[in-house]
Amino acid sequence: MSFKLIKEFKEFAVKGNMIDIAIGVIIGTAFNKVVDVIVKDILFPPLTYLTNGGSLQNKRIILREGVVEEGVTKVDEIAIGYGKLIEVGVDFLIIGFTVFLVVKLMNALRKKADDPQNIEEVTPKDIELLHRMTELIEKQNQILEDIKSK
Repeated sequence: MSFKLIKEFKEFAVKGNMIDIAIGVIIGTAFNKVVDVIVKDILFPPLTYLTNGGSLQNKRIILREGVVEEGVTKVDEIAIGYGKLIEVGVDFLIIGFTVFLVVKLMNALRKKADDPQNIEEVTPKDIELLHRMTELIEKQNQILEDIKSK
């Protein structure tokens, strides 16, 4: 049982899946830092300026004021903190749009590489074989139609 598990892990690691996952995690971490800088240092300062100062993260609707007497909190403040939600929403939109653009670019490159008529890109062998088989089947069908019509 354990030998089978080790064999499966070895196949998983050798196929490159583990390397792909590691690269994805590393790039994702770096990308997260870029998004944080874009949101916190570029987008939110103008928003903070438009909302009369203060960090957007600290924006909230106070439902009940807290009561502090002689340095001791008697009643805790109850508030709905909507500022953090706005920040996370903007982060999500930026990440989502960027991922959309990356996927769109990758699909365009893949489509270009999968086109056997495109001589600029190297077409994968399986796509070339399928294309040649399709051409041969079309020729065969044409020959059969010619024979039937005679």
